[in-house]
Amino acid sequence: MALIVQKYGGSSVADADKIKNVARRIADVKDAGNSIVVVVSAMGKTTDGLVNLAYQIARRPQTRELDVLLSTGEIVSSTLMAMALQEMGYPAISLTGAQAGILTDTAYNMARILKIEARRINRELDRGNIVIVAGFQGITEDMDVTTLGRGGSDTTAVALAASLEADKCEIYTDVDGVFTADPRLIPGARQLREISYEEMLELASYGSKVMHPRAVEIGELFNMPILVASSFNKNPGTLIHGEVNMEVRNKVRSIAHDLNVAKITVVGVPDRPGIASTIFSTLADAGISVDTIVQNASIEKITDLTFTVAKNQLDNAMAVMAPIAGKIGARECVSDAKLGKVSIVGTGMQNAPGYAARMFRTLSDAGINIEMISTSEIRITCIIDDAKIPDAVRALHSAFELDVKD
Repeated sequence: MALIVQKYGGSSVADADKIKNVARRIADVKDAGNSIVVVVSAMGKTTDGLVNLAYQIARRPQTRELDVLLSTGEIVSSTLMAMALQEMGYPAISLTGAQAGILTDTAYNMARILKIEARRINRELDRGNIVIVAGFQGITEDMDVTTLGRGGSDTTAVALAASLEADKCEIYTDVDGVFTADPRLIPGARQLREISYEEMLELASYGSKVMHPRAVEIGELFNMPILVASSFNKNPGTLIHGEVNMEVRNKVRSIAHDLNVAKITVVGVPDRPGIASTIFSTLADAGISVDTIVQNASIEKITDLTFTVAKNQLDNAMAVMAPIAGKIGARECVSDAKLGKVSIVGTGMQNAPGYAARMFRTLSDAGINIEMISTSEIRITCIIDDAKIPDAVRALHSAFELDVKD
């Protein structure tokens, strides 16, 4: 008998009929003689609705209260799923993140799991129950409810699978798996049968919405294979794991894109020690995450410093930067919110030349200007005009022959 952890996303449990459909899938796993723990997200767009409601009540809701509010969406899903299974004659019990023993730090809205005390889950499994856990949430040492940030139910599922030493971790969503590009942009994009943790982490960090990066990190840390598949069909999905067939390591695996990019340039920065530290430590203290950073060559001890942030953090970042600019003696801060990023990802890039040249030439041939560039061993990312993202993805998908089967 295997222990299986499954996760179902918001689109998979968006209404009563879909909840019943998922319940039947869960029942099939139970009927096969397995123990099963299921993590569920909030129904459909419930979380967005709760956020909007909070901001109708308060201009700046306290993060503690917001986390308590947002956690209710997953609790609704978990209780309804347990009810659906019970109605079908299967023993099931719903647990909140706190009841499931998910202990986190105190970073409201973006809490990190410190440990999982799974005694209650194991007790319920021993009783023969199907355990339904509310995803996206945990509890602090002081018994305050926290949420794990958007996509946090993925993190919940993989962390539970690792803690319970499950045989399988399966993430069910509204897509068939991981593709060579977003199928909405590239109808001919191919589904990948398997992908390494390293490649999936880069894709998730640079725009792919299939998996949350933190979930992939946990999977890699604990060597927990993760299957990503659709909850609406029986297609085999994509396996994320540590060992990938050598035949698929010879080229770019996928194209990722992200439209949530804004650029800030600090103009006329004095080129002296401590300036960069002042800027980026202040942004970090304000909870603003910085991505790509570029500093121009200094001319007469004056330089320009450019970095990117998420578009939804641009206003806060500019508000933080205004006093900093005056403090460090910079001339001004300017911003551009009409940007996006496109990335090529593949382990085959790390020991072979020519990938950057082909990417830049492809974008140039398509008439696309590159604003900024960042790289890792297996990724090259270009910051470009957001209106050009669809053209860039299509051009790169063709240039790297991703429509050709491995």
